[in-house]
Amino acid sequence: MKYLPYILKHLKRHWVRSLLTVLAMTFCIFVFCVLQAFLAALQRGLDSTNANRLVTRNAVSLVFNLPVTYKERIAGVPGVQRVCAQNWFGGARKAGDFKDFFPNMAVEAEPFLEMSPEYILTEEQKRAWLESQTGCIIGPATAEKYGWKVGSTFQLESFIPPYRASKPFEFTIAAIYATDDKRFPGTDKTIMFFHRKYLDEATGRQVGVGTFAVQIADKTQAGAICRAIDNLFENSERQTHTETEKQFLASFLSMAGNLALLLNWIGLAVIFVILLVTANTMSMAVRERRTEMGVLKTLGFSSGKVMGLVLAEAGLLGALGGAIGILFSTGMIRVLAMAPNVGPVVQGLGGLPGPVALAGFALALGIGLIAGLAPAVAAYRAHITDLLRHV
Repeated sequence: MKYLPYILKHLKRHWVRSLLTVLAMTFCIFVFCVLQAFLAALQRGLDSTNANRLVTRNAVSLVFNLPVTYKERIAGVPGVQRVCAQNWFGGARKAGDFKDFFPNMAVEAEPFLEMSPEYILTEEQKRAWLESQTGCIIGPATAEKYGWKVGSTFQLESFIPPYRASKPFEFTIAAIYATDDKRFPGTDKTIMFFHRKYLDEATGRQVGVGTFAVQIADKTQAGAICRAIDNLFENSERQTHTETEKQFLASFLSMAGNLALLLNWIGLAVIFVILLVTANTMSMAVRERRTEMGVLKTLGFSSGKVMGLVLAEAGLLGALGGAIGILFSTGMIRVLAMAPNVGPVVQGLGGLPGPVALAGFALALGIGLIAGLAPAVAAYRAHITDLLRHV
């Protein structure tokens, strides 16, 4: 620590260059932490899925619904305990405006409650929802965001043409479900569920089923049951594709391509650029202080100690940039939690995950030390006569 004032003095000598290097490092760690936090949120969502639940959808695309009559045939497959028809509603409080969007689904209430223990309701809350045609249950995060309570009313209008009615759908909050992060980590606290029969009645037609949630008795038989369900409809006009809930969510996310690979490549590209910038900065600093280093060695400073001072300076630049980058990324995660579409994905994190922050700081420190290694080695090997030649 006794050499810290000496290091800070050198950083202040060219403070603009030092500031720009710290800002570059800050941007690098900011990008890294935000991308990794987003990936952690996606993985958290995948880990929250139930291994005893399958999802049956149209084999062609989620855009095409399945007939309601498929439910009874799926329920007859050996090993299937329950089947719940459900539709992604895609409703917004204002048509076409997703600023205040939150996830919402139409489900068959009774089987849904039986096969979804992660959404916790009291018996009184269950009865209140089952007895209300326009009733819905919402997550605590959504209720807090809009200041809604049990009994509050609101309207939604779907952006999906078949789900549009002559007027917006009116809903009354029958219950606000609770969650248990210890038993069911990663449970979505933003989603809303309402009666699927209300969807049919409001539109005045049978809209079909978006997906069937299938609960099975033995998760080890998931593959065999998936094949058995799909074989039922192999020669039907609308064939099915059945997979585990985790596979379904993963395939849904992969529609945008290999998201994890893309985000990681972006992070690596940014890290490589910042490494070059920091290395160039340290090289310039060492070249400008050749005479000074010669004097230090003349006064008795060993080559190892001079090398250590250069590495310490590079490490300090990395540490400062890392700390500021983590601070900014923490704020960004909180902002993203309130953003439409992305918000529900990252909201469950509760901020920047600790392992991501630790990895970000370690990365910043590592970049600084690696960038300073070559200049530090050059300073270590330089002879006093070479360093003082141009005095």
